Amino acid sequence: MRFIAIPALWMLLAPAAATAAQAQQPPQRQQQPAITPDLSTPKPAAPGQQPVAVGDQYVIGPQDTLMITVIDESDLTSKYRVDTDGSITLPYLGRMPAAGLSVDELRKRITTGLQNGWIRNPQVLVGIEQYKARSVVVTGAVRAPQKVTLTGLTMTLLEALALAGSPTSEAANEVIVVHPAKPGEKEPQAITVNRKDLELGKAGMDVVLQDGDIINVPIAKKFWVSGYVKNQGAYVYDSGMTVAQALILAGGLTERGSDRRITIKREIKGKITEVSAKLEDKVQPNDEIVVGSRLF
Repeated sequence: MRFIAIPALWMLLAPAAATAAQAQQPPQRQQQPAITPDLSTPKPAAPGQQPVAVGDQYVIGPQDTLMITVIDESDLTSKYRVDTDGSITLPYLGRMPAAGLSVDELRKRITTGLQNGWIRNPQVLVGIEQYKARSVVVTGAVRAPQKVTLTGLTMTLLEALALAGSPTSEAANEVIVVHPAKPGEKEPQAITVNRKDLELGKAGMDVVLQDGDIINVPIAKKFWVSGYVKNQGAYVYDSGMTVAQALILAGGLTERGSDRRITIKREIKGKITEVSAKLEDKVQPNDEIVVGSRLF
């Protein structure tokens, strides 16, 4: 009589047993990934009510038409035109300022207002349905001073200067942008930007313009260099410039020039006065730097 080893018999029967056990178990549902609502996209609205997508930092102005969506709150979801006084009227919240606020600031204010006794966890979206005509004025030392229409959702300072023909050779190395005063502010906000840094694309130098901004490119202040330098003449003054930097602009000293015999002709209390200068001294507008010759 032949005997079959139990381990071997089990190896033959195990696949069949496993198949039978699987057949008796109910089929398992495939686990679906959790769905997180995309709060940056509003629910489909009726035709003609789709807001234009804008950056959160767009500054709202009078006569803009806003599309405000409060998810699952149809009585609050509607178009709202900003009145000439800069306000809008919302259900529950009543009259509230909108002009001068960014899209994100208004969204936060509406959310906070609704949370105070109206809706437990409001999900608010703010878009721009229609823009009013917006423009800025570019003046000063540019080739074509003019009113520039803001053609897009936003426009940078560099773009506005380009549309005005770019600064002339007489332009200073700074640009002044004056934002209109916001509601509640007494004085407009002025920002001074270094034009060289702006043109080089340095981070944080460009300015996003607002409706009604005034951009002024002042005519450059100048100073003069004379005496024993390679290129005598007038040069554009730059704030913080030293005598050494001024001499570099003038091409440096000639063979006979002395960096120890430098004087500056400067107007002091209405009179032209000659003062001794060192390389590290600061230059002032309208200075004349005079480089003397070596003694030997």
